[in-house]
Amino acid sequence: MESSNPTLNERTFGAARVGMGEPAMTVQGTVNKALILLAVLMATALWTWTQTSNPASAGSANMIGMGGMIVGFILALVISFKPTLAPALAPVYAACEGLILGVISAYFEMRYPGIVIQAVGLTFAVTLAMLLGYKSGFLQATPALRKGLMIAMGGIFVFYMVVMVAGFFGIHPPGFINGGGPLGIAFSLFVVGIASMSLVLDFDLIESASRQGVGKYMEWYGAFALMVTLVWLYLEILRLLSKVNRRN
Repeated sequence: MESSNPTLNERTFGAARVGMGEPAMTVQGTVNKALILLAVLMATALWTWTQTSNPASAGSANMIGMGGMIVGFILALVISFKPTLAPALAPVYAACEGLILGVISAYFEMRYPGIVIQAVGLTFAVTLAMLLGYKSGFLQATPALRKGLMIAMGGIFVFYMVVMVAGFFGIHPPGFINGGGPLGIAFSLFVVGIASMSLVLDFDLIESASRQGVGKYMEWYGAFALMVTLVWLYLEILRLLSKVNRRN
């Protein structure tokens, strides 16, 4: 069983199985850890939000946010390859992600007042819908769904990387990436859909791992993996809403 989330895979959980009588991962424990990471992320995001909203400190907030993004990316790689470090590094990762999200959100809010609360609300609504769909059996992590999402996510990642590298050479990205036209909105809806469906696979793998008896520290790893997907989903919803607002 594999997840569309690159931080979650059967190899990772298989290597973490514990013996009889040892503390094991539970779904509730993973949820608790995810809530802790979310609280940490929101706290640092609120701080950089307030700093970015103040013209006197906006410059330093931008630098701090960029630093958080770089450190967060490095930490994500470290945690992905060394899940045993998740209990110590996952909260730091969440704090770093909060720093850059606060800066990004503040700028979007200044341009489109009210957009951030809409994006946050939609992110939680989509997550709840995916969870309810999964628990009811309506949404199932079938092999075909996993394969399709893996291909789609790989394509999106490569596309974003090409656009970013091209930007370093002064090549402007295709207009639909940031444009508010029908094609731009359709593209964002597609990416939001992929990010949303990846939650189903993450739910499935975490539930399966809890039945397999993996180590307690994997609760932090599972929570970290969910945060990766939620941050991606929030940013894509924010981008989508900005395109819709641009048309109004």
